[in-house]
Amino acid sequence: MRGRSVPGMSRRRRPARSTIALRWAGVAALALVGLLYYRPVHAYLHSSKARDVRRAEVRALEAQKRSLERRLGVSTSLAALEREARRLGYVKPGEHLYIVKGIGEWRKHLRASLRSRG
Repeated sequence: MRGRSVPGMSRRRRPARSTIALRWAGVAALALVGLLYYRPVHAYLHSSKARDVRRAEVRALEAQKRSLERRLGVSTSLAALEREARRLGYVKPGEHLYIVKGIGEWRKHLRASLRSRG
């Protein structure tokens, strides 16, 4: 049955060698183009991610700047400056600084005594 053709069955012809060579050349060309484009595309994607990170940092810094500008606007009054100085532990000339310890325990006792009274 090797040389004979069977009715109803058609034999597939193998493409010519030149056609196969052209196909492989096309595949090789596509592979080469892919290799040549890999580094620029990779660099572009990397820089795009870095740009997004930097933009997020800029937005956070802008928000911090607005907050600091608001605080600066509030802190220009003498009362605000005095409050901040007292928060830092500064006292006016002639004043005495007293440090009171055990306030937390005192509050617990106070709450407990108020609860027991009803």
